[in-house]
Amino acid sequence: MEKIQHSHVEVRGLKLHVAQLGSGDKVVVFLHGFPEIWYSWRHQLIAVANAGYRAIAIDFRGYGLSDQPPEPEKANFNDLVDDVVGLLDSLGINKAFLIGKDFGAFPAYMVAAVHPERVSGVITLGIPFMLPGHSAVQNQQLPQGFYITRWQEPGRAEADFGRFDAKAVVRNIYTLFSGSEVPIAAEDQEIMDLFDPSAPLPPWFSEEDLSVYASLYEKSGFRFALQVPYRTLNVDCGITEPSVKAPTLLIMGEKDYVRKFPGMEDYIRSGAMKHVVPDLDIIFMPEGSHFVQEQLPDQVNEFIITFLGKHSA
Repeated sequence: MEKIQHSHVEVRGLKLHVAQLGSGDKVVVFLHGFPEIWYSWRHQLIAVANAGYRAIAIDFRGYGLSDQPPEPEKANFNDLVDDVVGLLDSLGINKAFLIGKDFGAFPAYMVAAVHPERVSGVITLGIPFMLPGHSAVQNQQLPQGFYITRWQEPGRAEADFGRFDAKAVVRNIYTLFSGSEVPIAAEDQEIMDLFDPSAPLPPWFSEEDLSVYASLYEKSGFRFALQVPYRTLNVDCGITEPSVKAPTLLIMGEKDYVRKFPGMEDYIRSGAMKHVVPDLDIIFMPEGSHFVQEQLPDQVNEFIITFLGKHSA
């Protein structure tokens, strides 16, 4: 970990925090989810660099050590797409593998669809091919207490999270969201109320890990995170006929709560994705939760490095 180099790179008027390890022409860019951050890829940065690649993990704009945009409420997923391409330009990188987890899968697929010449391959964890828009997540098929519905409501999550410090919010979400059930609150509950204070941290997530996350979210807060992904998840991204030609791997934990979203399991297993992502492989991890890259890093690293080796020129 101490060998990871940290810097800020100017991208589209903002300084984005970049963690890097390794060198060379073969580049892998890691895109985090929520409540994650560059540190979520700590195990993968080391493994991928050791395998001979230049490994890069960013904090998206508005997250962690990256700058906040001046008007967060005007941001959407297209900003993240432009940031990824801008980062490649700023670092002089022509082409890279993109690895996205949770909502980080959206910009990974979007960059591959809109800028195919910049993408060597795509790996996503926990989220199959989807684009932001009205069909992204079928909120209406889930109870009103569905966490995404709650967090999309202006002010509601701010009030919920505001009862706790950043460390407690991250602890609560990591513990709740590592389970296999979709987090849904009762009518008289908020999402943070679902957390059982006696519940331990997941065994693969240490107090030291929690402290790192807490320090980063203490700096950035949750304002931008609530905007992107949650409050722009249903905003159309303008990609009308998507096609991802790059080789793609989807890694899904069998115990990931996302599989219980309406229609998700059938979509993943039916082969429907192949219409848009023809060169697609899927790996199911029987014990995998929503945070597979932290929970089972050795297995995930092996899948990633095998894929990178197969598709590196």
